[in-house]
Amino acid sequence: MNSKIKTLEVRIQGMDCSECVAHVNQAIRSVPDVLEVQVFLGAEKAKISYLTNNPDQQLIKQAVKNAGYEAFFDSDPQLIESTSELEKTLSRRLKITLGVVFGIVLFVVVVGEWLGFFEKLTNSIPWFAWLALIFIGGWPIFRNVIRSALKGQVISHTLMTLGLIAAIAVKEWPTAAVVVLFMRVGDFVERLTTGNARKAVKNLTSMAPQMARVEKGGKEIILPIAQVNIDDIVVIRPGESVPVDGVVINGAATVDQSAISGEEMPVEAVINVNVFAASIIKTGMLKIKTTATGKDTTFGKVIRLVEEAEGNRANVQRVADKFAGYYLPVVAVIAILTLLLRRDPLAAAATLVVACSCSFALATPIAMLASTGSAAKQGLLIKGGKYLEMLAKVDTLFVDKTGTLTTGSPQITDIVSMSEFSEEELLRLAASVEKYSEHPLGEAVRQKARQGDINPLEVRDFISTVGKGISGKVGELKVEILNNYNFDEDTLANESEKFSLQGKTTFYIIVNEKLAGIMAAADTPRKEVKAALDLIRKMGINQIILLSGDKEAAVKHLADELGIEYRAGLLPEGKIAMVLKAQSEGKRVAMVGDGINDAPALAQADVGIAMGAAGSDIAIEAAHIALLREDWMLVPKVFEIARRTMQVVKSNILFTAIYNLAGLSLAAFGFLPPVLAAALQSLPDVGILANSAHLIRK
Repeated sequence: MNSKIKTLEVRIQGMDCSECVAHVNQAIRSVPDVLEVQVFLGAEKAKISYLTNNPDQQLIKQAVKNAGYEAFFDSDPQLIESTSELEKTLSRRLKITLGVVFGIVLFVVVVGEWLGFFEKLTNSIPWFAWLALIFIGGWPIFRNVIRSALKGQVISHTLMTLGLIAAIAVKEWPTAAVVVLFMRVGDFVERLTTGNARKAVKNLTSMAPQMARVEKGGKEIILPIAQVNIDDIVVIRPGESVPVDGVVINGAATVDQSAISGEEMPVEAVINVNVFAASIIKTGMLKIKTTATGKDTTFGKVIRLVEEAEGNRANVQRVADKFAGYYLPVVAVIAILTLLLRRDPLAAAATLVVACSCSFALATPIAMLASTGSAAKQGLLIKGGKYLEMLAKVDTLFVDKTGTLTTGSPQITDIVSMSEFSEEELLRLAASVEKYSEHPLGEAVRQKARQGDINPLEVRDFISTVGKGISGKVGELKVEILNNYNFDEDTLANESEKFSLQGKTTFYIIVNEKLAGIMAAADTPRKEVKAALDLIRKMGINQIILLSGDKEAAVKHLADELGIEYRAGLLPEGKIAMVLKAQSEGKRVAMVGDGINDAPALAQADVGIAMGAAGSDIAIEAAHIALLREDWMLVPKVFEIARRTMQVVKSNILFTAIYNLAGLSLAAFGFLPPVLAAALQSLPDVGILANSAHLIRK
């Protein structure tokens, strides 16, 4: 038997909290051939691992339905969209409006009856009418309670249902009806709360293009993304979204890549430049050769990782979930003690009704969902709540040099003239000779000339000698650019030695057999690095250490310039050893690298942050957090997000704990009747949503 494991995704409707997640997980695990299940509340989906024998999709759907939810596979007809969005919106609004009106009337009548105003009115309604109203209104809840009870499960509605039965037992019919009403209102509030938290993820998902204009046989045809193949030629016009990842083969355009990288300014796309799905063509037209489609595009991977980020749950969330599991039995014991000691069935009923375990379960994931979804739109891909929690505790930051702190390519930093030629004239001569050079230093010289609006001259007799340098004729001048030179002048020797001590690469410009000047090049720090490091220090992270495999002089010069510690000459295993040493000393370590040669150290760190990960499979997979554009200001930004999120989580948990403690105490001592207990039990969810709202907006 082939034991190869495959995966399958299924969409789930109706989940509101971690309790729902647990029920769906258990239901799917019961299906034959299923090995492992991951259920994601924010993404409203389950990821199923199974053996090569395909699991019966109908059995999965039936198991999920038996648990009280709905399951849909990609192969299903679009049953979820069986009615138009407008019809669903109008229907939902009508139901809510009628429910609110009915609830207000019923609540006023019950409170009025409690105060003695409507006693005759409520007494005139026969008991079977009240019972029918209670049964019809509460059937969806009662059904879930019965299903859970048959499986030996106790859910939050179980306690409320017991409180409802207690109210019926003492013939408090209006109170029982209001309890049912607010049980339904509570469900609605939970859906609203989780729905708002999912908004950022859903907005991200909605950006994924569904159709593509493909060039075949000289004609352009519009196809669904699923029918586009690798190497197909896709045409994108102004204002359209790029439907696939690909490389430009014709045309030029300005492209808005904010959906991928969060970068506000459009970038220029020309021939041989890579473009990504979900980017938008602002001006111009492109033809691209497809390199990835659908879920395999960079944007598809971002969506998948954001959707599944909640699978990496924070420790604080695990504690809250565990507490919620103990909370319900404790509430039941309090209700029994209330009944035995006070002989007051209504107080016992109120104790059961006011308990709100879902608020504990929602306190952490609501904030985490909001932050990870919103961060992704800013170019910050956070793979889970546990990394946000850990990042908020980081006290030590390790950073890579080349391609991380620096641009990764040499820049001309110094020009010294020791002849009749000015620095500008030397640069023009050097750029002229370097016109046909493929060496990185040649590009550095050309770039320096372009920055100064210096146009190179024509060059003749160009010669490139490996290990020595290049030469050519510019007008009547013979110009050589050499890697080494034997000095007669002490001044130039001192200049060269100074550059060498700074870790710079030095080369020499010879004009008509005489030394005319020296140029120095170095891999320079990104312009925003210093400001970003200052912000990180202000957050209390004072131990920032540069780890590099580069030579001592270059690393020391950069570290001194930025005011940080350094370790030079490190191989990948040396970087891991530094991370392990810091962790053994009890430090919380974050590592920032380029995600490729730093992958081992990124994986070992408590939190690995990959810089400029857009389009890089290795970077996205290696790190715990991926910055989708090369901007160092994103590093303090992600620290800020982590700390702000954990502040919201802690305040959510504290608010929920105080609220439930107060509610249980008031109910147990008879100060909170069941009708008010029912009205108040859904307020913690509203409080959590309000407290987390600024995370959702940002």
